[in-house]
Amino acid sequence: MSSLKAGKVGELEDGAMTSISTKQGDFLLARVGKNYYAADNRCPHMKGKLAQGTLEGTVVTCPLHGSQFDLKDGKVVRWLRGTGVLSRIGKALKSPKNLKTYRVQVKDDQLLIEL
Repeated sequence: MSSLKAGKVGELEDGAMTSISTKQGDFLLARVGKNYYAADNRCPHMKGKLAQGTLEGTVVTCPLHGSQFDLKDGKVVRWLRGTGVLSRIGKALKSPKNLKTYRVQVKDDQLLIEL
């Protein structure tokens, strides 16, 4: 298993997110309390940059269409924002898909995303 250096403990404020772009991919790193979470930075719906969205607790909201994912396990909290015909069509065209998450390990004050 390989890992990716994602920064140092304390660099990211509680309740904040950042994106980390590397040759291995585009990742989201978030801090909630003393816990750190990592996931793909691209929403599985329309590839919106999740780090540009909002974070409430461990739930990240995509800035494009409001899909929400729990960073603890990547599970879909909400697939697309809204109701009505357009929302039903969008959900029919692209069914809900969980967000890929990664374990974050703290080693010698370094944050490592396990790939």
